[in-house]
Amino acid sequence: MSTNSTLARLIKTGHHNRTKSLRRLLLLAAEPKSSHHALSLFQLMPYPRTFDWNILIRAHAHFSPSTSISLFSTMRLNGVIPDHFTLPFVLKACASLRIEKGLHSLVLKLGFCNDTFVQNAMISFYGSCGSVDRALKVFDESPAKDLVSWSSMIACYVNNAFEYEALALFQKMQLTDSIKPDEIMLITLLSAIRSLGDLELGKWVHKFIERKAFELSVRLGTALIEMYSRCASIDDSIKVFDEMPVRNIFTWSALINGLAVHGRTRKAVELFYKMKENGFQPDFVTFNGVLVACSHGGLIEEGFRVFNSIKNEYNMEPKLEQYGCMVDLLGRAGLLYEAFELVNRMPADPSPIIWRTLLGACVNHKNLLLAEKVGEKLQEVDPSHDGDYVLLSNVYGGKDKWVEKERVLNLMGENRISKRPGYSLITMGSVVEKFIAGDDSHPQSEEIKTFLASLIERLRVVGYSPVKSIVLFDVEEEEKEHNLMYHSEKMAVAFALLKFKDNRTIRVMKNIRICCDCHSFIKHVSNAFNREIIIRDRNRFHHFSKGSCSCRDYWICLEHSLVTLL
Repeated sequence: MSTNSTLARLIKTGHHNRTKSLRRLLLLAAEPKSSHHALSLFQLMPYPRTFDWNILIRAHAHFSPSTSISLFSTMRLNGVIPDHFTLPFVLKACASLRIEKGLHSLVLKLGFCNDTFVQNAMISFYGSCGSVDRALKVFDESPAKDLVSWSSMIACYVNNAFEYEALALFQKMQLTDSIKPDEIMLITLLSAIRSLGDLELGKWVHKFIERKAFELSVRLGTALIEMYSRCASIDDSIKVFDEMPVRNIFTWSALINGLAVHGRTRKAVELFYKMKENGFQPDFVTFNGVLVACSHGGLIEEGFRVFNSIKNEYNMEPKLEQYGCMVDLLGRAGLLYEAFELVNRMPADPSPIIWRTLLGACVNHKNLLLAEKVGEKLQEVDPSHDGDYVLLSNVYGGKDKWVEKERVLNLMGENRISKRPGYSLITMGSVVEKFIAGDDSHPQSEEIKTFLASLIERLRVVGYSPVKSIVLFDVEEEEKEHNLMYHSEKMAVAFALLKFKDNRTIRVMKNIRICCDCHSFIKHVSNAFNREIIIRDRNRFHHFSKGSCSCRDYWICLEHSLVTLL
């Protein structure tokens, strides 16, 4: 029975003035689609109690936080005293709007400073607002920490990019025999490790899960798949997927996307069709994954087949993300004008990312005319993005138009737009080493550079030759070669060879795309030293082994690292 018909019945029977009857109806109406009914019912209550206010404040905290806060203010003006349930609801609303409203002072004033339920809500509130220090202070001062307390503080760390602190706190929690982690906490930890890309930590958590006999649920299994994929161990992702007794669309999508970014493009497409055979309907995340696979693998016909199926088979309208994948697919294949036409046919305004994808393709294929058109579009929609200026200047440099290149870079300076530095990260034990191209801040930079110079000479003998054509400056050949020598990923790999004397896999994280020269260099290193090297850049993973890469060198030069940013 609907809320309206129930209220009509109460009025007809004369029970609409009975608080108990209204309260039961208020509980039914306290959901987003019935919020206006809930307010109407509430106004019929002659003397609403704290419980009644809580129902309404909680209902609005999720979808209308400003209304929730307004109700709380009205409640206090009416002299109704909040309880330990009221404050967590209000804190949730304030967190959505990132405002404190003096609630911490009120918590102390009302004597809830030792209430675990309220304290946990305060930790989550401060975490949502980015106030990690305040959240930690509340956590440390909580006299009776329960599982939610630890989970809230760990989530606070993870959501604010303090991943190592989250893992350290989890280890500290193990010392308290009374608190045992649950699935939600483990998923949060796996999210932290996924961001760090630290495979050893990921395996440690996985072993903990197995040791404590946690069920490999859909959520936990999917989190493990995503973690292993982001930590450059796609084979472990596949193993977890095969071991899962139950899977959902998110599980399938996670592995499809993982296979795509690791260069196993045909396997990703095969898994997509296997998923359909198993009765799962793809969502937009699934389509993104399989289209990325088609793009990275040069599977043009397959890409169009999948893209067209979105509307023809599933009656869904492709979104910007799917159009972006198709622009990338066409651009990588050199079909620039087809990509440009597709962008102009899009039902919605193209995003800056889509125009930027096309500009990158124009740079790779040295199509100056189209690059200038696309550059003009980017100036209209996103005039302050540093990479666009660099890309356009690079296409001029590729055509030896040094005056035009200088004009673009000068314009960048006039608009006070600075270049983002490219950097590479490598983990050694619990320490993350950071390398910036040409930077001498690393304590062992001289040793690394000396070793790198000798390494390059050694590799020349077996066929490595610096790809000087990507240095788009009007300088001598020798200076071009010097510009290439100390790219950040080269420094990181050289450091790993110096420090890791065993045959462990070298894993490097990079904030921008790997360039042609570094790609060639690392292929030769993997062969000369018989080492597996994995580079995780902004878009994908490159697995180097025995002189080959998982990307099969498909359009590697578009994986531009924006040399002038290095």
